[in-house]
Amino acid sequence: MAQDQHNERTGGALGDRRPDSDRRHAHPMEYIVPGVLLVFCAVVAYLCTTFDIAPPIVVGEAMQPRSFPLFLMVLIAIFTIVLIWQIIADPPGPRERQLPQTWVTIALLGVFYVLATYADLFIALAVVICLMAFVWGERRAWLIGLVSLATPLSIFFFFDLVLKVRFPRGLLTNWYYG
Repeated sequence: MAQDQHNERTGGALGDRRPDSDRRHAHPMEYIVPGVLLVFCAVVAYLCTTFDIAPPIVVGEAMQPRSFPLFLMVLIAIFTIVLIWQIIADPPGPRERQLPQTWVTIALLGVFYVLATYADLFIALAVVICLMAFVWGERRAWLIGLVSLATPLSIFFFFDLVLKVRFPRGLLTNWYYG
């Protein structure tokens, strides 16, 4: 079975290679999103280098302001390079129409922005996680509730207690910080 799948993908028996004329090539549009991601990573990484270094008395054992975003950009860039490699190695075929859930998820990003800006980051996380789980088909209310509450709480306490990062003020963070 595995050999048949390999034969189907490669066009021959194990070890056979397709002639270059028979190989599928990725459409140039396939590289737009990875290219934009790499440019974004480069810009953010550059901007991180412009942050002032905080004196040890201010940050203590916590990370410097530039460390975490720089780490994330390097991680995203590595994943993006892997994605480009996968596109080159096995170009994707024609794509199907996007499901309505995809568009609702995009709209929920706007809802997240509004709630995070005008209410509280953690209220926004809980509401959007709850709605997104429902939109994508989860119907167990107890599980939706658990994930919607556990995720923001774990993020908050990890950053607040372990990384010693204070969050912007909002309804819940005002109450917590006093």
